[in-house]
Amino acid sequence: MKKVRIMPCLDMKDGRVVKGVHFVDLQDAGDPVEIAKAYNDNGADELAFLDIAATIENRKTTLEVVRKISEVISIPFTVGGGIGSVEDAKMVLSAGADRVSLSSAAFRRPDLINKLSETFGSDKVVVAIDVDINDTMPSGYEVFVDGGNTATGKDAVEWAIEAERRGAGYLLPTSKARDGAKNGYDIPLLMGIKERTTLPVIASGGAGKMEHFLEAVEEGKADILLAASVFHFGEIKIDELKRYLNDHGVETP
Repeated sequence: MKKVRIMPCLDMKDGRVVKGVHFVDLQDAGDPVEIAKAYNDNGADELAFLDIAATIENRKTTLEVVRKISEVISIPFTVGGGIGSVEDAKMVLSAGADRVSLSSAAFRRPDLINKLSETFGSDKVVVAIDVDINDTMPSGYEVFVDGGNTATGKDAVEWAIEAERRGAGYLLPTSKARDGAKNGYDIPLLMGIKERTTLPVIASGGAGKMEHFLEAVEEGKADILLAASVFHFGEIKIDELKRYLNDHGVETP
């Protein structure tokens, strides 16, 4: 049986969990520490915390919130947003994170991936890749940075290949077109990355019903299934999702 892990994602802005559509129109979803504890207690296998405004506002991830969350959970915890150096990563890991996630900083200074992998080990390094559809790219997808606001002219799959070569341990592609739309993960994007890399891939952006999670595993070959709003607003319960996946031949912890 294919084994996958379920990863709720806390997108953070101004100290609160928020969720938007296509990276905009943000809605408040609650207190991050309370939500993190609830996910930990209700069967989540991992947790992601992304300070989505940190890079745009040119500041560091909120370490105090990271510390508070780490005190109330016992599952692997990935933190991203505003991590631009080995020292930044060290502070986040010291605050209780198990992994760090980089997007804009990794793209602008790819050698940072090498340095983090060499310093902490590749298992601690997640490279997040925000993309949008661009038919002029070889894969059909272009990398975007700065919270999905800035086009880079770089092909998404080629960047995923380079990230692996430089020492990334995980890849986290998010389709801007699918984010928050609840019409399913971008399966061709997942397939394109899985076919050209060997790393675990975290599916992100677009889950709206249980069938979408199954598609990401069966067709997209995803290893970890990340979602936000369907979990935050109670549209899908994690225990029910796990039962559904198990019933369809997908093993979860």
